[in-house]
Amino acid sequence: MTQAKDLTPAPTIPVAALATVLGALHDPVRLEMVRRLSNAAAPVRCAALYDAINKSTATHHFKILREAGLIERLTIDGQTFQQLRTDAVEHVLPGLLPSIVDAANRADTPST
Repeated sequence: MTQAKDLTPAPTIPVAALATVLGALHDPVRLEMVRRLSNAAAPVRCAALYDAINKSTATHHFKILREAGLIERLTIDGQTFQQLRTDAVEHVLPGLLPSIVDAANRADTPST
């Protein structure tokens, strides 16, 4: 059984102002990354958070989300994961993430 021997978070940045956070979430790729992280409710390997973009573009999007204070990077057993900073964002911008993720989930679900 493999245990998470090395759980090392990168230094965290404070959650940014509302305009910066909304700017980070405005991009459809970044919004999808946040939606997937929120729905997972746990750290997720980077490659599972995006489709149809290359690794360097994904790295750019992760950087913007980190600089807005929305996510943090973790190293677990030598693997890189991303984790949504739900509690920190909720403390600074109450209700914002649940509302945005709920709307993104509804938009992703085909209407009947």
